[in-house]
Amino acid sequence: MKDDVYILGIGMVRFQKYPDLGIKQLTAAAMEALAEDVRVEPKEIEAAWFSNSGWGMSYGQHCIRGQVALAPLNIQGIPIQNCENACAGASSAVHGAWTAVKAGLYDLCLAIGAEKVWYPEDKKKMYEGFASGADVEFINAMIEAFKASAAKKAQEEGATGKERKGGHSAFMDIYGMGARMHMQAFGTTQRQLAFIAAKNHFHGSLNPLAQYQMDMTVDEVLEDEVVAFPLTRSMCAPIGDGAAAALICSERMLSKFPDARPVRIAASILASGSLPGSGFDGISERASARAYEVAGVGPRDISCAEVHDATAFGELSQYEGLGFCPKGEGGAFAESGATKIGGKLPVNTSGGLECRGHPIGASGIAQMHELVTQLRGDAGARQVQGARIALAENGGGFIGMGEAAMCVHILEKVK
Repeated sequence: MKDDVYILGIGMVRFQKYPDLGIKQLTAAAMEALAEDVRVEPKEIEAAWFSNSGWGMSYGQHCIRGQVALAPLNIQGIPIQNCENACAGASSAVHGAWTAVKAGLYDLCLAIGAEKVWYPEDKKKMYEGFASGADVEFINAMIEAFKASAAKKAQEEGATGKERKGGHSAFMDIYGMGARMHMQAFGTTQRQLAFIAAKNHFHGSLNPLAQYQMDMTVDEVLEDEVVAFPLTRSMCAPIGDGAAAALICSERMLSKFPDARPVRIAASILASGSLPGSGFDGISERASARAYEVAGVGPRDISCAEVHDATAFGELSQYEGLGFCPKGEGGAFAESGATKIGGKLPVNTSGGLECRGHPIGASGIAQMHELVTQLRGDAGARQVQGARIALAENGGGFIGMGEAAMCVHILEKVK
């Protein structure tokens, strides 16, 4: 169709800790990686969406982050939209670029996310930055209750993991509480969560761009330090820095790049969370139902998916919310091996947030990078055979009892 929208090119740097690099340098590195895929002159980019969450809190760079980061690369003078949507910022940037191209305003747009999360000199500031992705009045009142619940449940379950001495993001307490509620309601086990984390560590061991590249067994995951019961450290996304970029283009722009290998964006949906009693369905259910409708596919048509696994329980809950399995059966679905490479629906072949890493403002585009790589057939040892349709779910922040923002994208291989 003449109004189809494509990912023309993709690039990212390996997510890890970069003590000597700032946002400008990480942004430049992502653009260099993008140029290795598709070379585009800065003057050819008509508009840009820049995702970042923490630059203001960490270094005082507020308001015009995209203009500041992109101007040294000669991407200036064009419309630049600064995009902040917690962990869903980068996928929201893609959605913004997709919307503009779909509307016919532009033919070639840039979506880019860069994040500096690791501040070893001030861990308190680092963790406070994570907490700001929620209703701060609510979250501060709830954390102590979550911690007390976790301690009680761990004692009842006879948890074997070592108690973690370091700090952690407040979101780990929220995910831990969600996992305990799921365990109580459906009989989900800590070992099933460990299956998810072990699977992601295996996938990450095959990904040269992953922050963690070591394979782990289920027992090793269970024996790791406990962050917020039932979640051990290996079940949680690490702290790290990184950047990723994507070029979004129209159908008519493709002829100008005959050597490119585009992937069609079959659906791009952005949804917001809701408070209890609002009458809205869960955000995953709402966003994915709309994405399936727009793309004309269903959960059974998905070849592979990247989902927002800030923890192993986050991935489990998305199995159910996205319709990959019935409600309450996420643990058994994971334990069956269905979501591992070679299974019927491989999930997080990149290693996911748990192993690829989670620099907040860049993670959503990193998901796109993995799925484009899969749909092109370039994933090497982690390649999903016959991959044709892929789904990315990227959640951000916390409101009520779920994510505050979420993007669901469905990508399709171009024949």
